[in-house]
Amino acid sequence: MNKDKSRLLYQEALRYLPGGVNSPVRSFAAVGGEPLFVDRARGAVLVDADGNEYIDYVLSWGPLILGHRHPGVREAIGEALGRGWTYGAPTAGETELARLINRAMPALEMVRLVSSGTEAAMSALRLARAFTGRDRILKFEGCYHGHADALLIGAGSGALTMGVPTSPGVTAGVAADTLVSRYNDLELTRDLFRAYGEEIAAVIVEPVAGNMGVVEPAPGFLAGLKALTMEYGCLLIFDEVITGFRVGLGGAQELYGVAPDLTCLGKIIGGGLPVGAYGGRRDIMAMVAPVGPVYQAGTLSGNPLAVAAGAATLQTLREPEFYPRLAARAAALARGLRELAGRHGVPVTVNRAASLLTVFFTEGPVTGYAEALRSDTARYAAFFQGLLDSGVYFPPAQFEAVFLSACHDDVLIARTLTAAEKVFRDLGRA
Repeated sequence: MNKDKSRLLYQEALRYLPGGVNSPVRSFAAVGGEPLFVDRARGAVLVDADGNEYIDYVLSWGPLILGHRHPGVREAIGEALGRGWTYGAPTAGETELARLINRAMPALEMVRLVSSGTEAAMSALRLARAFTGRDRILKFEGCYHGHADALLIGAGSGALTMGVPTSPGVTAGVAADTLVSRYNDLELTRDLFRAYGEEIAAVIVEPVAGNMGVVEPAPGFLAGLKALTMEYGCLLIFDEVITGFRVGLGGAQELYGVAPDLTCLGKIIGGGLPVGAYGGRRDIMAMVAPVGPVYQAGTLSGNPLAVAAGAATLQTLREPEFYPRLAARAAALARGLRELAGRHGVPVTVNRAASLLTVFFTEGPVTGYAEALRSDTARYAAFFQGLLDSGVYFPPAQFEAVFLSACHDDVLIARTLTAAEKVFRDLGRA
């Protein structure tokens, strides 16, 4: 497979961009080799600068649930573009998108549109602190909520210790206000509340973890978090940047029957264009400026192209059989990968939640961060490169999710499994 143009483009990018990329995971640092440079895409297929085609299971990290260049979304963007592309003033499209979000997720009684998931999470935490009058937040190791300082915190040295910064530039003062628990460990979380509960403003969690690889919540975990936050008078924030409109029309909060106080949403509500949102209970959102004292602003918030693409996407997702059909195809892919790995003696665990899945190269269940870290990342890198050479583009990192779109039909899944069998055979012989 010729990749000369991608290689040249990468060398040029290294002169001007840190690592040659504008987001770290694009660099292929976790899997080796050099990144693809994409030229175009349609449906479930990417084409790189050298003309090579790949079945795309990254989908811009999730939002392209309808596939690349969906005709309805493309038409909506074109219509909006014909009128202009930014105003810094209200448009009817912003209200329409907020209405569609509220219709699907009733817990979001009011919504504030922003420009990214990071901005949504950062703003939700500021709002939670203002609403409760408290400073501390509690998050879970392995859950990613964007690169705001307070959220780039890893676990401390003991079960009840404060978090420590996991990136240079995050101050010790910021880290001291962030507590870290273990995902799916309700007992440890209760212990943290017993120690610090009166100081905690909010718990923020990915209801389905997607940034340690896909890990579903244990039975009762989300409901237990809801009960703890109610008992101690703090807020529960669901980061549904990955799961919102991906695991179902009502997101993980509908799927698992737990309504958070605040929700963060990301690029899927813009059809893949840069957008985010946070929203929730009316009494909490009433504290956001200009109604209340919590300041948050953005010139490009509610960008007319993004809200047009988002509205077209969300309206399409209301088709009754959309999610069952998508989940069935993801289940077929997950089942096939498990069977092929077993046939060739390669130990894997395949976790799936609706149309999200991850292949962990480890035996036994993966129910949290510690189990995910046992994965053989070198084997995943070989798996990734083998698939790539066969025209299948999986996430270039072990601890990310595979995403399916409406365009991943039975033919493409069969082609993916054919490619996977060859890779598993080679891994089994190694």
